[in-house]
Amino acid sequence: MHVSDDRVWWPEAPSGSEEDLAQRLALASPSDTARGMFLRATLDAVRTLGDEEAVRLCQRASGEEKLVDFFIYPVSANLRMVFTAARMLEARCGGFDEALRQLGYKAAESFLASAAGMALQLLAKGDVKRLVGHLPSAYRASVSFGVRSVLWTGPTSGRLTMRREFMPYPFHEGVLLGVLRKVNARGAQVRGHQLSTLESDYDVSWEA
Repeated sequence: MHVSDDRVWWPEAPSGSEEDLAQRLALASPSDTARGMFLRATLDAVRTLGDEEAVRLCQRASGEEKLVDFFIYPVSANLRMVFTAARMLEARCGGFDEALRQLGYKAAESFLASAAGMALQLLAKGDVKRLVGHLPSAYRASVSFGVRSVLWTGPTSGRLTMRREFMPYPFHEGVLLGVLRKVNARGAQVRGHQLSTLESDYDVSWEA
C-alpha cells in the first residue's frame, strides 16, 4: 500500500497513543453511530491476522456482546475495538499505522459485500471515477456522522475530504484502497493527510 511521506500528526496526541484515542472518544456523542458490519470486519481481520483470544479481547474492548451487521452501534465502541486490534496486530503488520490500514482494507471487503456496498458497485457500473464520486453517499449510508466530498484534480485523480471523521487516516487509506482494488483500478494509490483530530484528506489516483 502506498504511504505518503508528508503526513502531519498533531503533537499532543501521537498516532496510536492513549491520548489520541481519548481525544476521539471525547468528541463522540451518543448519536455518532456506525453499522455493525464494521465492528465485525475488525474481528474478522483480527481472527485472520491474530487468534481467537485476540478476538475476544477486542470484542470486550468494544463493550458490545453481540454484533449484527445492520444494527447501529456507538462509534466509541468501534474506536475502542479498532485501537485495541491495531495494538495487538502492530508487531505482525509492521507498525500501528500499517495495522490500521489492514483493518480498513478488511472493513472495505465487508462494506462491499453489504447491500449499500453492492448498490455502490451497481451505480459505478465498473467506472472508477463514478465509484469515487459516489463514495460520500456510500459513507452516509453506513455511518451517522461526518461530511465528505470529492474534488477532482484530474481525469484519474481526486481528493476526498472527510470532516468530523473519527477513524485515523491510515484506516481510511485501507478502506479506500480496498474499494479501488475491488473494481480493478489499475495502479491505484491513496495518500492520506491528517489535518486535525477529526479532519483528514485523501488523494486518490489510478491509471487510465
